[in-house]
Amino acid sequence: MTIGITGASGFLGGEMMRQAIDAGERVVAFSRNPDRKLPGAAEVRGFDLVGVPDFEGCDAVVHLAAESVVGLWTEKKMWAILESRVQGTRAVVNGMLKAQQRPKVLVCASGVGFYGDTGESCVDEGASLGRGFLSDVAEAWEAEATRAESVGIRVVRLRIAMVLGRGGGALAAMLPIFRLGLGGKLGTGRQWMSWVHLHDVAALALAAVRDEGFNGAVNACAPEPVRNAEFTMALGRAVNRPAIFWVPAFALRLALRGFSAELLENRRVLPAKALDCGFTFAYPTLAKALDASN
Repeated sequence: MTIGITGASGFLGGEMMRQAIDAGERVVAFSRNPDRKLPGAAEVRGFDLVGVPDFEGCDAVVHLAAESVVGLWTEKKMWAILESRVQGTRAVVNGMLKAQQRPKVLVCASGVGFYGDTGESCVDEGASLGRGFLSDVAEAWEAEATRAESVGIRVVRLRIAMVLGRGGGALAAMLPIFRLGLGGKLGTGRQWMSWVHLHDVAALALAAVRDEGFNGAVNACAPEPVRNAEFTMALGRAVNRPAIFWVPAFALRLALRGFSAELLENRRVLPAKALDCGFTFAYPTLAKALDASN
């Protein structure tokens, strides 16, 4: 099988590409710089927000390219988050529709921000759209992906939680602080956090490419969400440092504006569809995931 991957040079895309190649699949990587060399890729093709990517010869497409949500949410940043997802996914679907032999499946990244603040409730793929900026972004993002269904392409909307792994993602910012012994809970520390190990996201995306049982929304998160206080204590233990400091909610709101909601609101999300389809998480517990990521 030939799999086209956008964002193949990124944190998640690189892991996805490695797993696909190790499994014997042929990978066509899509990058803003088509002249770059990506080890293992059969070829590298161009991808941007305005052109129509060439998916000729691809049996499946995994669309991961998007602006990071991490950072200070200025108006410019928020626009980049929205535009990269909506315009990028529109370009992907247009490219798939244009191909003479269309890919049979699109696995498109989305986010658990779709559900907004879940409170104390556990939610799965059957839950309705929440409120907030990332909920609105996810709704528009997924709407672009589902356009491919009109011509019979199977579409999987992979709602990804906070990704943990070595060399990037959320831990790239957290680990230096915790290794200095300066880590601690955020706000009350009682807010629920959904998370997933890098290996498992990529493996789930690959499973969704191969298994026709995957369709529609699929939550890419570990089966055990934790409270923020539990997460910070576990991360402290993983680096053998105390996690006794506390960042008050008002300070986060002042420093990060809208992004603070992603750290202070509840994300108690369960991977019901993945489990129903028989997917096995290599890192189902936080301790195991952090040990593999440190």
